[in-house]
Order: sequence, then C-alpha cells, then structure tokens
Amino acid sequence: MSRTVPGTRPVSARVAVFALFFTNGFVFSNVVPRYPEIKAELGLSNAALGTAIAAMPLGALMLGLTAGPLIRRFGSAHTAVVSQLLMGVNIVLVGTAPGYAVLCAAIFVAGSLDAVNDVAMNAHGMRVQRRYGRSILNAFHGLWSVGAVLGGVAGAAAAQFELALALHLGLVGAVTLASALVSSRFLLPGPDDTERDPAAAPAAAGGGGGRAWLRRPVLVAFAVLGLMTAATTVVEDAPSSWGAVYLQSELAAGPFVGGLAFMALQGTQTVGRLLGDRVVQRLGDRATARIGGVLVTGGMGAALLWPSVPSTVVGFGLAGLGIATLIPAALHAADEVPGLWPGAGISVAAFLLRIGFLVSPPVVGLIADAHSIRLGLAVVPVAGLVILGTAHVLDTRRQPAAEAGAAPGAEDARAAA
Repeated sequence: MSRTVPGTRPVSARVAVFALFFTNGFVFSNVVPRYPEIKAELGLSNAALGTAIAAMPLGALMLGLTAGPLIRRFGSAHTAVVSQLLMGVNIVLVGTAPGYAVLCAAIFVAGSLDAVNDVAMNAHGMRVQRRYGRSILNAFHGLWSVGAVLGGVAGAAAAQFELALALHLGLVGAVTLASALVSSRFLLPGPDDTERDPAAAPAAAGGGGGRAWLRRPVLVAFAVLGLMTAATTVVEDAPSSWGAVYLQSELAAGPFVGGLAFMALQGTQTVGRLLGDRVVQRLGDRATARIGGVLVTGGMGAALLWPSVPSTVVGFGLAGLGIATLIPAALHAADEVPGLWPGAGISVAAFLLRIGFLVSPPVVGLIADAHSIRLGLAVVPVAGLVILGTAHVLDTRRQPAAEAGAAPGAEDARAAA
C-alpha cells in the first residue's frame, strides 16, 4: 500500500507537474521556427545547420542516463526544477550564439538538459500518480503536446513579426524560469520511494539498486520494453520525417496537404493522451496497448494497401491515437520494475526511446531508396504488430481508487471532475 507524506496536497503537486510538462514542451519548440534566421545570421550551410541540430539527440543520448543517479542523489523534484531552470538560461544562448561552435554546444546542452528534465518530471509525475491511486500520467504527456504546439506557434509568430531573437528567447527563458520556480513550491517533499510499496525498494527486493540490473527478469523486461519503445518511435517519427514527402511525391498532394499527415498524428495523439487516463483506468495499460497496436496496424496497413491522400491522413490519425498512451505506459512499467533505484528504470527506458528516434528515419530512407517510400512506410504497420507482441510487459491491473486518506482524496475527486 502507498504511504503518504503530510504537508503537501496532491492536487497542488499535480498542477505543478502539469506546469513542468507544459513548459518542457513549450521551451525548445520556440526555437524550431527560427532555425532559418539562425542559419542566415551565422552564415551556415544546410549541412552545417543539420549537424548542429543533430547535437540535440546526441546530447540526450550521451548524458540522458545521468538522470537516474541525479534523481537518486537529489530527488526527482529538485532534479526536475534545476534542469528546467538551466533550460531557461540555455535557450537564450541557443538563439544568441556568436558562432557555430557555440551554437552546437548550446544545442548539445539543450538535448542533455531536456533528457534529464524529461526523466525527472516523469519520475515525479509517477509519485503524484501513486498518491492519486489511479492513472493520471497520460494527461501530463498530453499537456506536453499542447505546450509543444503552442511553443511552435509562438516561435512562428515571433519570426513572422521579426521579433529579435534575443528578446524572443529571453522572454521564453523568463517564462521557463518562472514556471520552474513556482512549481518547486508545490512538488511532493521527501524521498522518491515515499509512496512506493516498501517491498519494491532496492534493499527489500534484494537488488541493491545497481545489482538489480544483473537479474535475468530485469534484463528481459527492459529488452521487451526496448522493442515496444522502438516500435512506438517508428510510428511517431514516420509522419514527421516522411509523411509530407510521401503525400507530395507519390500521391501528388500539395504542400499544405502534405503537412496533414504530421498534423493528423500529432492531433489524435494529443487528444488520446488527454483522454487516455480514463481508458487506462478502465482497461489497464496492457489491453489499451493492444487496442493501440490494432489501430496502428489496421489504420496504416489499410492506408498503404489502398493508397490515397484521405486514407493516408486517416491512417496516420489512427496510428497517433493508437500510440497515445504507449510512452507513458512504458515509462510507468520501467519505473515499477522492482529493486531499481528511483528514476533508474525511467532513465533507461527514455534512453531506449531516443535510440529509436535516431534509427527510425534512416531505416525508412534506405527502404525508400531501394524500393519506394510507400514500402518504407510499411514499417509502421509492422511496428503495430511489435506493439501487440510486446504489450504483455505492461501492467494489466485496473488501478483502485486513491487510498491516500479522506481529505486529500476528496480534494482530488473535486479536481478531477
């Protein structure tokens, strides 16, 4: 049974985690529409800009695994707040870098901080979820998607009205700092194992934290989770990397219509995340993932068998709905592996997720060069089958009503209404 820490109301902590997720999605999305301006100011070639942008996933992969030790040492609340504060400072440097080397370094640091912040805020979100005694994690990810969209809109508007980069990103940095500082006042106090079943702690589970990774069940669990997250990234990356190219080059769509594949997946994924907690609450993560796998395989399989602009857009929309709850579910499953230190499982799952995003685009590209983009996109329904085959690693339980005490429970019920 989960334990409670008096002094902090779960609803306040929930709002604070919402703010962390929204801000994480919002902050760097402001930069993306301004890449052309950064490229022009520094006199970069397309290859140079692409290499600089690639520093972000490189930083995330190289330093993302430090999130686990940082959470163990400082706690998820402090790690999330400090990393987000540093993101607010670093974003200004990205937009005002005086030269190429500084730009690459700033984007590398941005990727590193984003990876650490991502793991820490998910770890703290799961603490809050344990307090509630029911699924609330999907809504956090849904608000991240909303933040990312609004950040992109804000960045595009700033570019359209020729707002100075330093002023624009200085304002974004100030919003990020304010969000992190205010959130820090309401996050849960105490160790990250406070709400967890004591039997799952490293000492109780006989894993000793680090030694737990040597146990066969732990290695098998993360191997299966790795396959699931890789399949999810294949589905999520396909429309952003190849959707517009496929619609325009093979289905003769115009530029605006070409963007509909990406918008369809992102839109349905956001809606699915915002509503996904109710579905997970009723069905459990495992059944929800299997339904998602069917939607991915059926939706994109039909779109590729009977290719047209409408079927492709609908297919990507169904795929987005299918994967909406999978990343939160995988992170939750990784966090629940017994015997690991707080944050360690999420850190490794997030690392595997980023490997998928790095590998997916060239795999589709190689198939497209050898045959066609249509055949390359066949990896999406195949990924749906992988999701179906790996869903057994997820929790099948329906979460009971919160057990954290009468007063907090009553307040949580009012907040959820």
